[in-house]
Amino acid sequence: MPHQGHETSLARRLTLTNGIMVVIGSIIGSGIFLTPQNVAANVDVPGLMIGVWILTGLLTLAGALTNAEVASLIPEAGGQYVFFRVTFGQLTAFLYGWTTFIVYQTGSIAAIAVAFAKYLGYFVDLPNLGPELEAWQLPLIGNIFPLKDIGVTMVAIGAIITVTTINYFGVQFGGMIQNVFTILKVIAIGAIIVLAFSSGKGSVDNFFPLWGMPSSGSLMAAVGVAMIATLWSYDGWNSLTYLAGEVIEPQKNIPRALILGTLVVILIYVTTNMAYLYILPIGQIAQSKLVAADVMNVIYYGWGGAIISAMVMISTFGTVNATSMTTARVFYAMAKDRMFFRKMGEVHPKFRTPAKSLVIQGTWASILCLTGTYDQIFTYVIFAGWIFYALGGAAVFILRSKQPDAERAYKVPLYPVIPIIFITVATWFVYNTIVEQTADSMVGLFLVVAGIPFYLYWQKQIKNA
Repeated sequence: MPHQGHETSLARRLTLTNGIMVVIGSIIGSGIFLTPQNVAANVDVPGLMIGVWILTGLLTLAGALTNAEVASLIPEAGGQYVFFRVTFGQLTAFLYGWTTFIVYQTGSIAAIAVAFAKYLGYFVDLPNLGPELEAWQLPLIGNIFPLKDIGVTMVAIGAIITVTTINYFGVQFGGMIQNVFTILKVIAIGAIIVLAFSSGKGSVDNFFPLWGMPSSGSLMAAVGVAMIATLWSYDGWNSLTYLAGEVIEPQKNIPRALILGTLVVILIYVTTNMAYLYILPIGQIAQSKLVAADVMNVIYYGWGGAIISAMVMISTFGTVNATSMTTARVFYAMAKDRMFFRKMGEVHPKFRTPAKSLVIQGTWASILCLTGTYDQIFTYVIFAGWIFYALGGAAVFILRSKQPDAERAYKVPLYPVIPIIFITVATWFVYNTIVEQTADSMVGLFLVVAGIPFYLYWQKQIKNA
């Protein structure tokens, strides 16, 4: 039974520092260790490689600057879901929350937890059940092999259970753990940068020729494809808005945390890629499957794999924690609107957390781990995330029109230029994805609109209540 009164509300216990750590921790996962290869393979010019990371960072910053105005105006738990409900109505808000629950964020939790488990496998031999058992698949459902790579799957589920438990016992405790892992991952990446430039094993010649046309001959096409990889590495920048109901002085601290956290990540990503380039020529980076490990192998021959595996484990665990902590608030907000399972709207009377929302979210993410299909489904809907990003940018214009006299503690600078740039690029990304990956895009759109019958069901439940 839901408790009444003060105990049922979420507690505002997250400071500005906690907010910055959540932003950094939500963005930096495994991408910076893996995606530079994709960027180098497409642009194959040092200046363009660094430029793509800067360009995507500035786009992310434009999104953060824009999103911060809406977040400061509507500082409620659930973030984007609440913004869409206020701006576009309940259907758009529900479809955002539906997509977030079905796979967009829960699939991200599963994928990052599996990455954590796979890198643990560098140090520990994870068990498997043998080819016959691993080949068993669920009948009538398709290519789902729940026993495949069972050791990796169990470790991933264990990581999800761990972060769910951490965040169950209080947002302050979860925030403290997030601080620790974010600081550790920043120190780890900082170590790569310092060791690379101080090793004496690199060359400034790797940065030249600095500019030129990519070998593909099409600058826009090469940069566009390269940006797809970097957009994934920068994703998660808006996760703090989900926690708006638990941030102290949210009108001031959410914009500050979004902007400062994003700026820190841009600095880290650009300098890390410069460190990679200093050690390895761009052609070698383009051929490397694990560029960070190859860089460390040059600096400390034979130890690169172990060092980077440990770094990726720290980074991915922190990201699983941040994503789990923030996303559960979306489902909590939906349930409070009676547009999702009612139990997910309950607050723990002692710990003041959306405990059941956390547990159900962790359970579904664990099921996605067992299916082994989260990667494919996630690919289907990632472009849909950018539809919602574009709508989030448009919310600034709509709210300024609908609520012109509302007190705004923060306003996006250079309005309307920055929001227009962000919306334009987000729209271009969606269009380009539909053109280049039409089949996957159509499946993704189907997964989004598949939420409409559920929306109608919960709307009927509200009317009949």
